[in-house]
Amino acid sequence: MQDIYCRNRKETSEPVKTQLKGTLPAWLKGTLLRNGPGMFSVGDTSYNHWFDGLALLHSFTFKDGEVYYRSKYLQGDTYKCNMEANRIVVSEMGTMAYPDPCKNIFSKAMCYLQHTIPDFTDNCGTNIIKYGEDYYATSETNYIRKIDPETLETQDKVDYMKYVAVNLVTSHPHYDKAGNSFNMGTSIAEKGKTRYTIFKVPPASAGNEKMCLKNLEVVCSIPCRSLFTPSYYHSFGMTENYIIFIEQPFKLDILKMTTAYIRGINWASCLNFHSKDNTLIHLIDRKTKKPVSTHFFTDGLVVYHHVNAYEEEGHVVFDIIAYNDSSLYDMFYMENLKQDSKTKLSSKPNYRRFVLPLKCEKDTETGKDLVTLKSTTATAIKEKSGSLYCHPEIIAEGVELPRINYDFNGKKHRYVYLTVVELTPIPAKISKLDVDTRQTLEWEEENCWPSEALFVPAPDGKDEDDGVVLSAVISTDPSKSAFLLVLDGKTFKEIARAYVDVDLHIDLHGVYIPQTQQK
Repeated sequence: MQDIYCRNRKETSEPVKTQLKGTLPAWLKGTLLRNGPGMFSVGDTSYNHWFDGLALLHSFTFKDGEVYYRSKYLQGDTYKCNMEANRIVVSEMGTMAYPDPCKNIFSKAMCYLQHTIPDFTDNCGTNIIKYGEDYYATSETNYIRKIDPETLETQDKVDYMKYVAVNLVTSHPHYDKAGNSFNMGTSIAEKGKTRYTIFKVPPASAGNEKMCLKNLEVVCSIPCRSLFTPSYYHSFGMTENYIIFIEQPFKLDILKMTTAYIRGINWASCLNFHSKDNTLIHLIDRKTKKPVSTHFFTDGLVVYHHVNAYEEEGHVVFDIIAYNDSSLYDMFYMENLKQDSKTKLSSKPNYRRFVLPLKCEKDTETGKDLVTLKSTTATAIKEKSGSLYCHPEIIAEGVELPRINYDFNGKKHRYVYLTVVELTPIPAKISKLDVDTRQTLEWEEENCWPSEALFVPAPDGKDEDDGVVLSAVISTDPSKSAFLLVLDGKTFKEIARAYVDVDLHIDLHGVYIPQTQQK
């Protein structure tokens, strides 16, 4: 496991034809574009955390019944500075880059000063997002990098701060049918206030093809419950009329962060889970652009990924993958990955369903459950304060990286495609979950680690699960090649695989771009 996670990968900068086994659907024409860390040491220096590794983009392109593969490192400022110095010189969340011992005192002083008010990295190695007609590599800082989805060339560096006051931004935006992109970020102590800001980026239009971010609109700002300890969050939920933001007690201590470099600790050590604090659930009305009057809360939890959200009979239902602690981040420190005994979660990820009643009258009796849906055991209990304490329904355990048919985003869904992880970082198998019947279908193969299971809907599909599921699979057997797995979305049976003779890296997230959307 250590070698698979920690070794540097080489680029495959020119497209190579894969060895296809099986038959692809005739309609599958486009590119699966994915992102994740691929380089973990530069010269004599190494990253401390797997998430810090330099971003390596890779793609599988479906063309004329064949599949072509290529990969390239994201050549942002971080990558270039590190390569030029032949050492890690740009700090990441889990790795501080200290001055070369050979530098003079002035250079060292400047380096310490820059880390007091940090200018974050543009090593955008988490996901691929879309604004207008452009695609960007992203992590969670204020920087994103525009890329060419066909050649994987790195293009413009974009700073969110030029368009909206946010220091940290999620890597999981939402998109509506009109082509708008919705995202949110944290504004740290801006004008003496720390806020969470939800914003909308309009679609490209005639005369507005180049930079849709220039027309960014703020939808809503929510005050942080603590000025110097904002909540960390990786995603949020959205329905036709509402946005769901979970302010969890997994908090970033800003004051500690400003002195972290001097004290010889990384920024990630300033991120702590406060298990005794509750979790606030903010429900924002998209029409009024304000939070609803009812206050919702639940027990302390840590969530990275929302599954989906929808409205049903006077309720907002949202599904998440949640943990009881923050052990996931710690598990991916390189030292822990090198020791099997330490690469285990102390909290298994659970698929949880929360239900928020939209009506809560002042005279509603204390202790009453306001959830009236018969299809769930989730509850929302009226407290003396007037707030609703929400208790979730547990739908599945030991799963992560949820994907759905995105045509059902914000609508009631039935199927979710997941990676089965249990308590270790080894993705042993992927599954299809029927949330109505709770039945699952699984794919696994000996010595194989599948990536996030991404669903691609068939253009003429009638059912929610008409389409295919794509997953890049790493072989832990050195005598066997990695491959792209193609499963039938309905039966979850293999219909094809495309072998590629390269050292495939473990990635995180990505998108499928239909041929009709490629430039």
